[in-house]
Amino acid sequence: MVSIDVFRKLALSFEGAAEQPHFERTSFRAGKIFATLDEKNSLACLVLSPVDQSVFCAFDKSVIYPVPNKWGKQGATYFNLKKVRKDMLKDAMTQAYERAVIKRNSKK
Repeated sequence: MVSIDVFRKLALSFEGAAEQPHFERTSFRAGKIFATLDEKNSLACLVLSPVDQSVFCAFDKSVIYPVPNKWGKQGATYFNLKKVRKDMLKDAMTQAYERAVIKRNSKK
């Protein structure tokens, strides 16, 4: 289990990461959004590559699963914070963060 506070600290531990509102959720950005947090439902959404998404989702679909819409087909992935291990979340968040930084830098 990963608490909301631990998730927030982990997301903000990345260089240049910032927390901002994003509709009814909180987003974490490094130029681009790499994670959002739904505190009410203890769900995090990480923006992974489709390949990384398939790797993490292979673990347990009750813990990690694609967002059930077009965003999910593009790598948006839910992590159930009540069930996910911190080390697995950290690995996935690192992938999401690095992907956001690469996308931000490719726009310059």
